[in-house]
Amino acid sequence: MAILLDEQSRIVIQGITGSEGSFHTRESIKLGTRVVAGVTPGKGGTALDGIPVYDRVGDAVEKQQANVSGIYTPAAFTPDAIFEAIEAGIGLIVCMTEGIPVAEMIRVKQALKGSGA
Repeated sequence: MAILLDEQSRIVIQGITGSEGSFHTRESIKLGTRVVAGVTPGKGGTALDGIPVYDRVGDAVEKQQANVSGIYTPAAFTPDAIFEAIEAGIGLIVCMTEGIPVAEMIRVKQALKGSGA
């Protein structure tokens, strides 16, 4: 990942308040990763270890200049999380979710092709 991430990377974690998201966020920060925001719908205005949490990725992009997304959401919500990151203009999306139905990932792949990502 060192090739894809650099000093300019400003990471938003989608699903930051869940168990996987909060665990991986804390571990990433220990290693020096610059996590500038998190997103969990309905939890905007809160914080995780001082990291502001927003309801939408677009808010994290606008307010924190996030340009990379790490996604740790349940499989049922992951395609929509990816679509939201695409819509917000995120150029690098890293998704760690497993168990996403193949038909959903075909839709995601088509959206990624259309976005230029």
